[in-house]
Amino acid sequence: MKIDLHNHTPLCNHALGDPEAYVYAAIAQGFDVFGFSDHAPMDFDPKYRMSFEQSTAYCADILALKRSFKEEIEILLGYEVDYLIGHMDERILNAKVDYLIGSVHFIDGWGFDNPEFIGRYAHEDIDTIWQRYFDAIEAMAKSRLFDIVGHLDLIKVFKFLPRRPIAQIAAPALAAIKEADMAIELNAAGLRKPIGEPYPSLELLQMAHALEIPITFGSDAHAPDQVGLFRDELEAMARAAGYTKCAKFVARKRELVTF
Repeated sequence: MKIDLHNHTPLCNHALGDPEAYVYAAIAQGFDVFGFSDHAPMDFDPKYRMSFEQSTAYCADILALKRSFKEEIEILLGYEVDYLIGHMDERILNAKVDYLIGSVHFIDGWGFDNPEFIGRYAHEDIDTIWQRYFDAIEAMAKSRLFDIVGHLDLIKVFKFLPRRPIAQIAAPALAAIKEADMAIELNAAGLRKPIGEPYPSLELLQMAHALEIPITFGSDAHAPDQVGLFRDELEAMARAAGYTKCAKFVARKRELVTF
């Protein structure tokens, strides 16, 4: 089964293309299950997410696509939620969706993966940044609010790598993910970024497999032509790490299927 659970819509203000065009692209790529998980509204960084008012239309539009295409592909509804203490909204955390992806995009308000703010790296200790990032991933897992960890090692996006072993930095976060019974996604977006590899790295994916942490797949598409991009590479990497099954979610319940 071919599954893709991380995809966006123009409501996040940094994606292109009508949602229906994403669905047609997914069908053309041979997907069986295709999930929308656009950036959830919250009272922080509104420039890069839908508003609360738009979230009603978002859900209605995706559910309408689910009905319209039910004979061709299974459409799922989710949100990508920024793990930000004091800003996550109960309306989103308790929404009637198929899954929630929990992601870390900010370190003390700094959007470290945004090219607009890349200059701050010159003034930070890279080991400290990596540690704080994975501390946030660990805390997110311990919150038990989410089903999937989004782009596990996003902090590598601009290829600023730590001096300390990455496995050592990430190990407590992976242990917390296991304890919380979350899945991690194998996310293709890193192959479109300066780092030039998926999230997570093969090393971290192998660590996840050793802990029996389930995986799922995500294009993290922000345009229809990114749907399914690098999918063969993702599946080959998953198999190299020892995986043969991936997760899908319906009404926040996980099922493992062979890919």
